[in-house]
Amino acid sequence: MTITVLLADDQALVRAGFRSLLRREPFRVVGEASTGDEAVRTARTLTPDVVLMDIRMPGMDGIAATARIVAEQPRCRVIILTTFETDEHVFAALRAGASGFLTKEVEPRDLRTAIEAVASGEALLSPSVTRRVVSSFVGRPAPRAVPAPATLTARELEVVGLVASGLDNAAVAERLVISPLTAKTHVTRVLGKLGLRDRVQLVIWAYETGLVQPGT
Repeated sequence: MTITVLLADDQALVRAGFRSLLRREPFRVVGEASTGDEAVRTARTLTPDVVLMDIRMPGMDGIAATARIVAEQPRCRVIILTTFETDEHVFAALRAGASGFLTKEVEPRDLRTAIEAVASGEALLSPSVTRRVVSSFVGRPAPRAVPAPATLTARELEVVGLVASGLDNAAVAERLVISPLTAKTHVTRVLGKLGLRDRVQLVIWAYETGLVQPGT
């Protein structure tokens, strides 16, 4: 299956580098944008599977552009790819609807793997990024825990806790002594029951509702 990609970065040299890295199958770069506004318009026209989005661009920044693209095209996935790895940027990108956050120092092989994962519906939520999400809640007044939705089973609540700690499906499966496919099925069902887009939103939901507390 071909994965269509839109490159959004204000530096032509950077876009050329990404285009070169994604020259072979299953990737196909369908367009480029040098501003956030252009990224929104181009994504609307080309409906790519994945957008590689820089943060700092003229006019509308990458985070605002991400929010617009995700709102208009729920099936489009956005990976923030930037030189700025600050807590503020990470959390803002995830809240805007990005499915992943990488720095431009990422290895070419890892970038291609990341695009494939996001295109297949996964989210790039590594333990390091999860810790950044958790740290954003540390020091705030603890949110009042809301009752767990009655639709979630005890096992699904276990899965939520493990995902919120940064574990991927394979690690969740190992911890619960189930198959990776079963773990993925649990995650998919939880997302559907809660009306959430992906694992990123699930982690944010778990901490914002107080269902999971930092340090637990």
